[in-house]
Amino acid sequence: MTIYLTRFKCFSIIIMLLLLAGCSKKLTVTEGNKGLVVFPPPPDTTRIQFLTSISNSLDVSGKRSSFLKYVLGEEPGKPIRKPYGIEIHKEKIYICDSMLPGLEIINLQQKEFDYFTPTGLGQLKKPLNCALDDKDNLYIADAGRKQVLHFNDQGIFQSEMAAEDLEKPTDVLVYQDKLWVCDLEAHQIKVFDLSDFNLLFNFPDTLRHQPQYLFSPTNIAAFGDKIYVTDTGDARIKIFDTNGKYLSRTGGFGKQPGKFVRPKGVAVDNSGLLYVVDAAFENIQIFDQNANLLMYFGNQIKGPGQMWLPAGVALDKINLDYFQQYVYNGFDLKHLIFVTNQYGPAKINIYGFVHPKPKVK
Repeated sequence: MTIYLTRFKCFSIIIMLLLLAGCSKKLTVTEGNKGLVVFPPPPDTTRIQFLTSISNSLDVSGKRSSFLKYVLGEEPGKPIRKPYGIEIHKEKIYICDSMLPGLEIINLQQKEFDYFTPTGLGQLKKPLNCALDDKDNLYIADAGRKQVLHFNDQGIFQSEMAAEDLEKPTDVLVYQDKLWVCDLEAHQIKVFDLSDFNLLFNFPDTLRHQPQYLFSPTNIAAFGDKIYVTDTGDARIKIFDTNGKYLSRTGGFGKQPGKFVRPKGVAVDNSGLLYVVDAAFENIQIFDQNANLLMYFGNQIKGPGQMWLPAGVALDKINLDYFQQYVYNGFDLKHLIFVTNQYGPAKINIYGFVHPKPKVK
């Protein structure tokens, strides 16, 4: 009897060690095929490399070994369902998922993937976009509740915007100690004091026939003293200063490069380049500070790197090390580009903005 107990204990220890080994956290995001996917294609100089994609918690935490699959079965993981907005804050990725409804939060440092689905007064209905401040407070634009909800750094619900202040928020931005909110049904950007959420001002206050009018403001970004607003209803990006003064616009309905059909997410990098998602073209177009189109990427390929009804875009320079393993050794990685896909096999595409390394003579 003692011999059998001893063998059982040894077997239990072996199983425990294997379980611990199988649960070791390793970032194993989907690599796709072995070939490079780059934009623009050769012989033009490469500027964008598709790196990898994330669609499931297993793409972050790692999959079970063959032995553990035999002992415990296949692990299903937690899927990303229908992502819309995306925000990168420090080492975390925040993904607004309208079908959850809630957020997927990926901690790159800890290799963790969690659902954020608050209950009670903080319950979400249709979260579209989110933003965080320097104290890690989380602000979520919920089009279903028609409110912006505030959670502290522990994910505990704090408050919501007053019902009379917003009609249908679609995006939220923390910038210059203010909270900037796209209000689609009010056709305005509404600006609140970040400390007490009092409404400071809104813009534009204009008529439909004027160029600065916002037919359907859906997304917002900022750089320097400029605020960039996606007007999906007018197929343009409209640019204002931080006081709400109208400056210019770019785009317009059309099929040719430089035009849009259904623009959504918008972002600006540290050099002032403007990135615009088009859900209809299923691509991203990049413009310089003078609204000149530089390039586009996404829709001319099939397979890894393809976009499927993209919605959100976020840029990041902090977490380069986590994705360096996917970068072609002939490229220097400058920053990361995260794109959400509402459909298709790849829910989050990750691209690198790269520069070719100088050739050694």
